[in-house]
Amino acid sequence: MLSERRLQVLRAIVQDYVGTEEPVGSKALTERHNLGVSPATVRNDMAVLEEEGFIAQPHTSAGRIPTDKGYRLFVDKLAGVKPMTAPERRAIQNFLDGAVDLDDVVARTVRLLAQLTRQVAVVQYPSLTRSTVRHVELLSLAPARVMLVLITDTGRVEQRMVDCPAPFGEASLADLRARLNSRVAGRRFADVPRLVEDLPEGFDVEDRGTVSTVLSTLLETLVEENEERLMIGGTANLTRFGHDFPLTIRPVLEALEEQVVLLKLLGEAGDSGMTVRIGHENAYEGLNSTSVVSVGYGSGGEAVAKLGVVGPTRMDYPGTMGAVRAVARYVGQILAES
Repeated sequence: MLSERRLQVLRAIVQDYVGTEEPVGSKALTERHNLGVSPATVRNDMAVLEEEGFIAQPHTSAGRIPTDKGYRLFVDKLAGVKPMTAPERRAIQNFLDGAVDLDDVVARTVRLLAQLTRQVAVVQYPSLTRSTVRHVELLSLAPARVMLVLITDTGRVEQRMVDCPAPFGEASLADLRARLNSRVAGRRFADVPRLVEDLPEGFDVEDRGTVSTVLSTLLETLVEENEERLMIGGTANLTRFGHDFPLTIRPVLEALEEQVVLLKLLGEAGDSGMTVRIGHENAYEGLNSTSVVSVGYGSGGEAVAKLGVVGPTRMDYPGTMGAVRAVARYVGQILAES
């Protein structure tokens, strides 16, 4: 276990290196930080930190820089989440409040996160596997043609045309709409198939074919929309950090193009807690020089998706974590109110 003083030295090294982009020496640390000890003691502490693998010396005559292990300890023990200021919170709320639908919410969230953190922002669409049905609307377009509209608790709207095997009157359609919503409204998508399987039996024989066709379309919609989707923005921000990527930025850009990689980086959507993956903790080799900060968002107490940022390991962790958490909270409020 490191002593409290050595933890303070590590904190100071991380803060200075993130702020200046230059390796940090013992003389600079004692001048900038009130450590209460001599430069010789700080040099000794730095030697121990280097021996333990928390800092490294990039050049023979240079100061020290944090390693992945050093950043990990900084995040776990030393970095509080930096709260957003009142003007920042108002700006987030005002920017997101203007959204007109779910696509707009996701697009605005990506832009906002990229601007706040100056990193690459990644926002996962709410997963239908964790969504519930808010309402099913059935609209008659012709005697034997119906539009099915599925509305989820996260504001997602799916529309399908249904060609019925026989004409279906307005009264029958209203009856089906009422019975269907009484069974599925407020219920999870995964529960819908068993909740509606015996529904056709309650209708007249001549209407059962149409009821079955409508239900088949509804169930197909749930399956079709099951794939995970996400939106990414702010990739150009990475060009500001060219020297943070030892060889080339290309592996990072290639990794960001792989949706499966990004979904794995964000982690399981059901986990709403803050996750910080640093450097080699990212399983994908192309992202070993980056850190990923992600958190779940959703209405109520349950996360329906994740959002986060990708940037170099030399990151303002307290500020980034604060921004990601604040944006997730506002997106969750918008979904709850939509």
